[in-house]
Amino acid sequence: MQMEGRWGVGFWGVVVCLAVFVGCCFAQGDEGNATAVYIVTLKQAPASHYYDELRVVKGHHVRSNGSEGMSRFDKPRTTSKTNRRHKPYIDRVHDSLLKRALRGEKYLKLYSYRYLINGFAVLVTQQQAYKLSTRREVSNVVLDFSVRTATTHTPQFLGLPEGAWAQEGGFDTAGEGIVIGFIDTGIDPMHPSFSDDTPDKPYPIPQHFSGICEVTHDFPSGSCNRKLVGARHFAASAITRGIFNATQDYASPFDGDGHGTHTAAIAAGNHGIAVVVAGHTFGNASGMAPRSHVAVYKALYKSFGGFAADVVAAIDQAAQDGVDIISLSITPNRRPPGIATFFNPIDMALLSAVKAGIFVVQAAGNTGPSPKSISSFSPWIFTVGAATHDRSYSNSIVLGNNITIPGVGLAPGTDGDAMYTLVSAIHALNTTTAAANDLYVSECQDAGNFNQSVVEGNLLICSYSIRFVLGLSTIKQALETADNLNAAGVVFYMDPYVIGFQLNPIPMKIPGIIIPSPEDSKILLHYYNSSLERDESSKKIVKFGGLASVSGGIKANFSHSAPKVMYYSARGPDPEDNFLDDADVLKPNVIAPGNFIWSAWSSGGTDSIEFLGESFAMMSGTSMAAPHIAGLAALIKQRFPSFSPSAIGSALSTTASLNDNSGGPIMAQRAYTNPDVNQSPATPFDMGSGFVNATRALDPGLILDSGYNDYVSFLCGINGSSPVVLNYTGTRCRGPTLNATDLNLPSITVSKLYQSVTVQRVLTNVAGNETYSVGWSAPYGASVKVTPTHFSIGGGEKQVLSVLINATMNSSVASFGRIGLFGNQGHLVNIPLSVILKISYNNTAG
Repeated sequence: MQMEGRWGVGFWGVVVCLAVFVGCCFAQGDEGNATAVYIVTLKQAPASHYYDELRVVKGHHVRSNGSEGMSRFDKPRTTSKTNRRHKPYIDRVHDSLLKRALRGEKYLKLYSYRYLINGFAVLVTQQQAYKLSTRREVSNVVLDFSVRTATTHTPQFLGLPEGAWAQEGGFDTAGEGIVIGFIDTGIDPMHPSFSDDTPDKPYPIPQHFSGICEVTHDFPSGSCNRKLVGARHFAASAITRGIFNATQDYASPFDGDGHGTHTAAIAAGNHGIAVVVAGHTFGNASGMAPRSHVAVYKALYKSFGGFAADVVAAIDQAAQDGVDIISLSITPNRRPPGIATFFNPIDMALLSAVKAGIFVVQAAGNTGPSPKSISSFSPWIFTVGAATHDRSYSNSIVLGNNITIPGVGLAPGTDGDAMYTLVSAIHALNTTTAAANDLYVSECQDAGNFNQSVVEGNLLICSYSIRFVLGLSTIKQALETADNLNAAGVVFYMDPYVIGFQLNPIPMKIPGIIIPSPEDSKILLHYYNSSLERDESSKKIVKFGGLASVSGGIKANFSHSAPKVMYYSARGPDPEDNFLDDADVLKPNVIAPGNFIWSAWSSGGTDSIEFLGESFAMMSGTSMAAPHIAGLAALIKQRFPSFSPSAIGSALSTTASLNDNSGGPIMAQRAYTNPDVNQSPATPFDMGSGFVNATRALDPGLILDSGYNDYVSFLCGINGSSPVVLNYTGTRCRGPTLNATDLNLPSITVSKLYQSVTVQRVLTNVAGNETYSVGWSAPYGASVKVTPTHFSIGGGEKQVLSVLINATMNSSVASFGRIGLFGNQGHLVNIPLSVILKISYNNTAG
């Protein structure tokens, strides 16, 4: 996985090899005495594996179906740094091993992983890491790696008020009792989205959850409540590197970035919280499961992102605390090395979480639209891509020649039909300053550069350059400049060197607009320059003749077709290894709203300077899409407490929508530049099973279930994987293995079809008695036959579906089909079918 140039593998003189007996080989180099963080796993199974499908929470056994025997407690426990419990037994085992292996040498243990992984993170030299790798108790030694972070209307767009929420008894019970754990940048506990102040219907205490609330100066006692039931932070790996800035990053669960607060509120924010930004009201916000509980495990930070050692510690703690769902809006910075992408500490910790009955959601990544750009790999992880929804904010400027130019900006318009004089910043300079020599003066960052008498009452024209993208200049500062000069408003034109940059709507307190198109910007500037009147001899401007009015962009529009796969949403096929061999696993699993999403914002959030100091922000990315699914999964878990993680994933997948809200096929943007022009119908490698349908997911009819043992059998089927599987899981590969095509997934993906293959899927009826008919469409270059074509099935019964796929031509171009099961009680089950390489005959000489 990518070290982002910050802690490159070459810097430490270490080569990470996951395919050998200890999972790591060591190259000798001059840097052998330099220290680095390593994740060490032991051969003895972790605690979560001792009881098979049981979770152990504070000495009580909690079955993965959600039933438990545990007394109610009054409020979440808190702990301070000076109030730690005595050291657990497993920590003492780890300490003893380190002392024996590194007798008298210096080292620093950062974490003991107790629940999902039996191991620890430790700061040691290369030679010390090698010593640890040779110990008989040690199974794996892996160099730490870096990771990165990858809603007022989306509940309505997903049909929650009349659909899923209504089925659960309304918004005031939706998700109640379900705990969602967020591995992210922390949370602002004072935000009303996480308040438990609901006197008419008090929040219950989730009986199965045993997490604590850290108490620090930044996160004082009382920060947690019946809504926000747990909060911790994990930064030891970052601190050892000397890159942790306590002032900016906060050594507490407090969110100094904004990202974590935003994602948590998307999934589980309280219902009906007013969204007020820059003095304008944009409706009321709600999470997908507004009555679910929030537990925060901060492992990412504004200034540097995060590291696997900290993330694994956060995941391990979340599982031990008893969360029901884990939401990760984070991805690795590059594909993991080794024999398969699945074998990395984060994915393997999440596999143990799934064994413990926890549904795991991860963002697909923002590296699209190229094929194989997906950053979430494993079949036990539910991967979510980003799509638009049907709300947009548009703005426009009307020029004096009646030309209308579209733009963006969450800004009020100018007064009525009045037209205002346009004045360019470069023509309003204060001659008493050196502003004329400032190359960036047109960006309007300093009011002292301008003559107020020229600007006052007029529309100030400013430039938008790459410096805004880099954060060297800001819209907020330009607006302050315009306000200080008493301008009627501000108009930003796009620098021609900023090609194809996509702008989020930006809040503005005064009338304003950003013209994102360089071509449209040229139209504005041509009109402005041609309207100037100059003295014939001196060439000085004597009159600003250009006029314009700004329409304003505060009011939302709901007219365009949606959803649509965003250009940045990472795409399949799923790469199995660093050689880009394709895995027989469909990624992403589904798409969900991820573009222009309103949600809560931290009071200390600095991730977006334009929303600094605001309580809500509009953000875009697969980071926003994943928590939509986490919240919807909480609704499914609430309705079907016995559902396994894969059953929840199946319900979300097989019920997903294939069409947009105009009835046409869901489209996928294919290019970063002009994405709405460069688009075509989405395939399963763009959208997985489709766009999530919250209402149908609560009544799936049939599900496809699989479990931990199936995933281990699949891993054992990867060539050369036996020692790695043993290293990570403590399980020896014995008996039959499974190909990925044989996993009981709600999709069928065949990366290499040599003549023919038969695939089976086992369907379980979670509804009443029903009769189904089966139909299908075959991928181009292949034929398909499904048996049976009709069947009747009772509640709780199973049905085996056999799918024969034949190659009818030789082709390396991916093609797609679909299997549909149509129930006479209204259930519809969709299973996408993807085939990449097709070989119809053996052309090898006999």
